Amino acid sequence: MDARQMKIKAAEAALSYVEDGMRLGIGTGSTAEEFVRLLAEKVSSGLKVQGVPTSERTARLCVELGVPLKSLDELPELDLTIDGADEVDHGLRLIKGGGGALLREKIVAAASSRVIVIADQTKVVETLGAFPLPIEINIFGQVATCIAIEKLAAKLGLSGDLKLRSLEDGPFKTDGGHLIFDASFGRIPDAEALARELNTIPGVVEHGLFINLASLAIIAGPDGARVMQAKI
Repeated sequence: MDARQMKIKAAEAALSYVEDGMRLGIGTGSTAEEFVRLLAEKVSSGLKVQGVPTSERTARLCVELGVPLKSLDELPELDLTIDGADEVDHGLRLIKGGGGALLREKIVAAASSRVIVIADQTKVVETLGAFPLPIEINIFGQVATCIAIEKLAAKLGLSGDLKLRSLEDGPFKTDGGHLIFDASFGRIPDAEALARELNTIPGVVEHGLFINLASLAIIAGPDGARVMQAKI
C-alpha cells in the first residue's frame, strides 16, 4: 500500500463518523483532500452536510466536487471537523500548518464539538518537532518577531533554524495575508510550554501546535486504518 492509498484508507474510516445533517469543518492538505473526494461521492448519493472549509484551496475543491459550503460566520458552531496533521504524538498533540492554513484550521477546530485527525502512520511520533513548526506572523515587524521567537526558543532549550517560508516569486503568504516562519527545532519536549510562550509574542498571529483539540486520530498503515486515542 503506497502513501496515497494509506491516506485514502484514513479518509474512508473518518467518513463513517459523518452523519446526515452535520455541520462539518473540512481540513486542508493531501489527506484532507482525499476525504473531500470521498465526501463528495456521499453528497452526490444524498448525504446532506454543510461544510466549512479551512482554506481557499479546500473551498475550491469542495465547489468543484459539489460539496455545499458555508462560512464560519454563517455556521459558528460545528459538529465535527476532519483534518490532517503533519505530526501527531500519542497524546494527540499535533503539528499542523505545512500547507499554510494553520490559523483557519485552528479557528475551525476550536469551533467544533469534535475534531478527528486523519493521517498515515509516518506522521505518528513519540515527540513533536521533527517536522518544522510553522509559526504564522504579521508582516509588520517580522525581524523583531523573529528575534523574539529565537530568544524564546533559547529560553526553553530549543535550537534550530528559523526560516521564512518562500515561493519562487517571493515570501509565502497565508490566506490571511500573513507570513510563516518554519522553526526546525528537531524535538519539542514540552509542547504546552512552547505553545503558551509563543502566544505571548505580539507579532505571532498563530502557531502550528494544536493541543487539546483532537478527539481521536485515525491512522492508516499497510494493514488498514486504526483509531488512536490519547494516552494520558
